[in-house]
Amino acid sequence: MIHRKVVIRGAGDLATGTAHRLWNAGFDVVMLELPKPLVVRRTVSFAAAVYEGEVEVEALRAVLCPSPDLVSAFLKKGVIPILIDPESHSLTTLKPEILIDAIMAKHNQVTKLNDAELVIGLGPGFTAGQDVHAVIETLRGHILGRVIYQDSAAEDTTEPAEIAGYSKERLLRAPVDGIFKPLKKIGDLVKAGDIVASIDRTQIYAAINGLVRGILYPGLTVATGMKVGDIDPRGTAVDYLTISDKARAIGGGVLEAIMHHFCFQRE
Repeated sequence: MIHRKVVIRGAGDLATGTAHRLWNAGFDVVMLELPKPLVVRRTVSFAAAVYEGEVEVEALRAVLCPSPDLVSAFLKKGVIPILIDPESHSLTTLKPEILIDAIMAKHNQVTKLNDAELVIGLGPGFTAGQDVHAVIETLRGHILGRVIYQDSAAEDTTEPAEIAGYSKERLLRAPVDGIFKPLKKIGDLVKAGDIVASIDRTQIYAAINGLVRGILYPGLTVATGMKVGDIDPRGTAVDYLTISDKARAIGGGVLEAIMHHFCFQRE
């Protein structure tokens, strides 16, 4: 029997793509987030519900849930509950059969093999058989979405994927510590040299022409070097309102790992 209850740690864009695929496959999904998640791709991240109360991504709603005791009621309404629970204390109440760590921290922060019957980690930082049962490859390319049952995912390259000939130039990073203020909205077109945001009195400039695909919420405290935004050089050709191919592929890998664990049999 395939158990339906899934808890996902994190609700960023990759976690959201995973949640969306699992929900549409018939699973009951609950997501755990920080009190102030540093979510850049806000239009395709259920983490935005922490700030806005509720959000919708491709016709699926996620709603901020005040208590683990209300999760069942939210699920019956056909919405994904988002709990503010950075320490995952709600696992004691929720008792999920399936746990997915989608925090994307590049290292395992809290997840343990015995947290659920099936524990899955996304990307580097996990070792299948040690702290999780399966790891999903998150590196773009031929191996994206592959399910790993022994060993780990590819190491983080620290370089963003190349799009239209641009890699690290696409990212907006904090030049100083301070309070972040966006001056452009997601979906805005910008040119190289435009002021996109500021941190206190320090301005952040676009390095390339393109479309603002992601940017942090205002008022967040950021540290030097932190990713605060993303410019896509493809401009108006970019679909910034729907789940990315990468997130869908990772979600497919998670679904495969679940089916393998609960259904796979060989004579």
